[in-house]
Amino acid sequence: MTKHFSADVLICGAGAAGLTLAIDLARRGLSFRLIEKLDGPFRGSRGKGIQPRTQEVFEDLGILDRVVAAGGLYPPQREYRADGSYAELPVEHESPTPVEPHQLPLMVPQFLTEGVMRERLTELGHSPAFGCELVGFEQDADGVTARLSSQAGEETLRVRYLVGADGGRSFVRQALGIGFPGKTLGVRAVVADVVLTGLGREAWHRFNEGAMDAQMSLCPLAGTDLFQLQAPIPLEGDIDLSAEGLTAMVAGRTGRDDIHIHSISWASAFNMNARLADRYRVGRVLLVGDAAHVHPPTGGQGLNTSVQDAYNLGWKLAAVAGGACETLLDSYEEERRPIAADMLGLATKLLDAARQGDMRRGREVHQLDLGYPGSSLALEQPERAGGLLAGDRAPDAPIMGASGQPTRLFERFKGAHWTLLGYEVQRHAVLPRSGLHIHTFGVIGDLLDAGGHFREAYALASGDWVLIRPDGYVGAIVASGDIEALERYLRTVGLVAPFAGVAST
Repeated sequence: MTKHFSADVLICGAGAAGLTLAIDLARRGLSFRLIEKLDGPFRGSRGKGIQPRTQEVFEDLGILDRVVAAGGLYPPQREYRADGSYAELPVEHESPTPVEPHQLPLMVPQFLTEGVMRERLTELGHSPAFGCELVGFEQDADGVTARLSSQAGEETLRVRYLVGADGGRSFVRQALGIGFPGKTLGVRAVVADVVLTGLGREAWHRFNEGAMDAQMSLCPLAGTDLFQLQAPIPLEGDIDLSAEGLTAMVAGRTGRDDIHIHSISWASAFNMNARLADRYRVGRVLLVGDAAHVHPPTGGQGLNTSVQDAYNLGWKLAAVAGGACETLLDSYEEERRPIAADMLGLATKLLDAARQGDMRRGREVHQLDLGYPGSSLALEQPERAGGLLAGDRAPDAPIMGASGQPTRLFERFKGAHWTLLGYEVQRHAVLPRSGLHIHTFGVIGDLLDAGGHFREAYALASGDWVLIRPDGYVGAIVASGDIEALERYLRTVGLVAPFAGVAST
């Protein structure tokens, strides 16, 4: 078959995962097509929680400030008693720390988050093709031939890679014959975005906690005039999702006749499942997001896990397209599938707690402690006994440039490149190369650890180097006597020095 390619990557699905991957590939200069079989953008609030780790991803992608401006913080939860009185559970506010600049989940309706992402993608010169559906594909050793259908007719597209970001009923996953084992959790629920009167926007209103047949939640959606209605419903039978039908449901479950739903912008009745794909990759075809894992919405993990799937995959696709060994793509499933398995367990555990009326959420939902310590891309030489390890999330730290201007490590990490930090090292021990930014701390370094935050967070010895991946995780930590191991690592991920043996001046 011809090796002529229309694009490097075809992304099937323009939800949060597909948009994240598209933004990442766009800033790396990789060619792609982003298609979505729906005729327009998703209109619902479904994945409204943006966890602190995803906020770090959005900061790197250049959209965090806009996402924050679009939404807001979660309101306190107000739990109503049968007599109409209530208890208000205050929102716990945790202050940022030098290593974790974002501590609180944000509430941003999914349609607003995806709107910000499309805006960013437009700035980078791209946009989704709505009303365009993948109807078939074949792959060979060199690429994928995909068949698309839209109002303009059918089209055949030749690409190097196909990424299925097409949701829980993924056509891509089914076409590959990948198993999707798991279980239906025995919970069916309605979620709807509604305009209502009778409740204030200062609290998240919850009724009949612990009584699954009568629970009702009405949460004001930050950045909108809407409330999100959530309620468990019987496993069988039709549900009236009209304004009149939902108003009747609210009255029946709250015992109040002063809450009126006037209009509905989006509504869905769904069965909760927990399922995980057997594989994330078959040859040149890969799965991200809900195509690879579906879960109950408890804990606000789904959209966040999907975004981070794409964030993990983007730099690896770009590296392989740029000449790195294709086995690098094997690390995508190796790293992300265990994360999804743990997330499914957490979301299911939180669902069981919610059934009993316990809505408390701890640090485990923030996703800041997730990492890849057992990854084939985690190198320590010599092996470290504690502290920061290869595979861990790279901490932030306030620092100063040599010119005296305050900055942060995350500012140095931001972008499509790798970052190499040397602590009291000989600066030119590692050769410069495209895609690698080298910074050093020390007497002749270009960065200053004035407050000691870098030293405390990274716990490096004199002569150590720490390599930060493009997705903000520690790839390698090596001592000054093990530079050749670092060089081998850099070559593995496609970072080859152009003039071996010639140091810069």
